[in-house]
Amino acid sequence: MLDITRQAAEFVAAIKPPDLPQRCIEAARIGIVDCVGVMIAGAAEEPVRIVAAMLAATTQNDGAPEIPGGRNLVASDAALVNGVAAHVLDYDDVALAGHPSAVLVPAILAEGWTLDASGAEAIAAYVAGYELWAQLAALEPGHLHERGFHPTAVMGTLATAAACARLHGLDAEKTGHAIAIGASLASGLVANFGTMTKSLHAGRTAQSGVLAARLAAQGFTASPDVLEHRTGFLRAHSPSGTPDIEHGTIDLGANWRLADLGINVKRYPTCYATHRSIDAMLGLVAAHGLKAQDVREIRVHTGRTQKLMLRNANPQTGLEAKFSMEFAMAAALIAGRVGLAELTDGFVLRDDVRAAIGKVRCTTTDEVMPGDQPFAPDDRVSVVLASGDVLEHAPVVHAKGSWTMPLTREELRDKFLDCATRVFDNAQSARLFDQLWRLDALKSLRELELTSHASRS
Repeated sequence: MLDITRQAAEFVAAIKPPDLPQRCIEAARIGIVDCVGVMIAGAAEEPVRIVAAMLAATTQNDGAPEIPGGRNLVASDAALVNGVAAHVLDYDDVALAGHPSAVLVPAILAEGWTLDASGAEAIAAYVAGYELWAQLAALEPGHLHERGFHPTAVMGTLATAAACARLHGLDAEKTGHAIAIGASLASGLVANFGTMTKSLHAGRTAQSGVLAARLAAQGFTASPDVLEHRTGFLRAHSPSGTPDIEHGTIDLGANWRLADLGINVKRYPTCYATHRSIDAMLGLVAAHGLKAQDVREIRVHTGRTQKLMLRNANPQTGLEAKFSMEFAMAAALIAGRVGLAELTDGFVLRDDVRAAIGKVRCTTTDEVMPGDQPFAPDDRVSVVLASGDVLEHAPVVHAKGSWTMPLTREELRDKFLDCATRVFDNAQSARLFDQLWRLDALKSLRELELTSHASRS
């Protein structure tokens, strides 16, 4: 049997900023930049306000800020509320069949702020958490979504525990305990997609990472073989029932999966399972000047697991619409875009949108592309016109913004500024982007302009 827990803990405890491949640093930077922007934009949403209202401010000097409001919170509470904000718009990046930045970044910023960590240490913590998550995912041939588990809240809890352990500088033994504590805090259900609770998954996962590392730092113990034991994490959460515990490969530090799999930045604030089809539908709308009255039917061919995530064929709210292929196609046709302005209850319930939703027909395939996403090899969209003619878009394998087709620095900056200027003025938003872009050179996370000037005056 593989000694997975020990080897993982040794890797996390030993990782240092100079060890990191440049490609990993670049990916971590992109994930952190994008997540902070989305977090700022999401902070005013109702789920975030509800969670924040339950948390008391602290007068202790070792707290961390609620972003962007600036209230001083204990680190675990800051990770919770900022994690909900990072995920509530479903605009945060995607990798490993989940949302690594939405859990890693809130935990790292909260605990790193408290510990006065440097930007380079924050990046190392991000890489450590991502690599652990990716290594464990590589040992499981099945897909967690199929069993009803949200990977962000399951694998992510171990990743945040590892990241926070790295920030604390815990030795391998205590890091193993932190990971094992996190293993017992992991949970989150796909059935709650399209509700406020999905964003709570991210907040609780970030909070659990802070808690697990702090407990381990104080001498709290857990099982040293929690990952590989026959009643442990990998078997308990295995959708296939056959995780490769006996003969799998543990190559942490040799095979840098972050450099290979990277981060997929979202261009639309909807479930990533819709993005390739949105690219295709918007392409058809733009190329042919399509209007709603021109279209009799919209046909989408996608993956079975993708459609499983997209559980709302007839959404009634903006939250539900984030998990609806039917809505995504309707918004692309009616508005010619799928943005934050379209993800509102009012837009979802418009008569023309409802009519367009009714024109969408989805079919699925069981085929899955290689890689870290449980998606079909491609998404295919065609439109049947009122005349009976059919327009077909070429199959879409990679969404724009993916690691294979990445956004440029300027495109990423544009998204960041669009998000951040919902709270900050243009000048502060631009400065914060530049700070985050050069994060590995920042001496202290406390230098980041993460809160509004009004809250600091």
